[in-house]
Amino acid sequence: SDYQQLSYNLNVNLCQGGPLKSRSLTKDSYTPDVFQKATIDPRHWHGKTINELGRWFEKHFQAVNVQKAMKEKHG
Repeated sequence: SDYQQLSYNLNVNLCQGGPLKSRSLTKDSYTPDVFQKATIDPRHWHGKTINELGRWFEKHFQAVNVQKAMKEKHG
């Protein structure tokens, strides 16, 4: 990915003698078939659906805006 390439280039430029190929602990720990079998469901994110996350963020930012407004009004 772009981030790995950028990371590799930074490591080579900043730390001379860097590795020729970047490696990750996750990829080294599992066999390739684990990653092929893994499916990513964008509607289900760590037990929360996108709609639930959206509602949570909406409530959070409303609460932050109310706190800012109260601070401005009452000092």
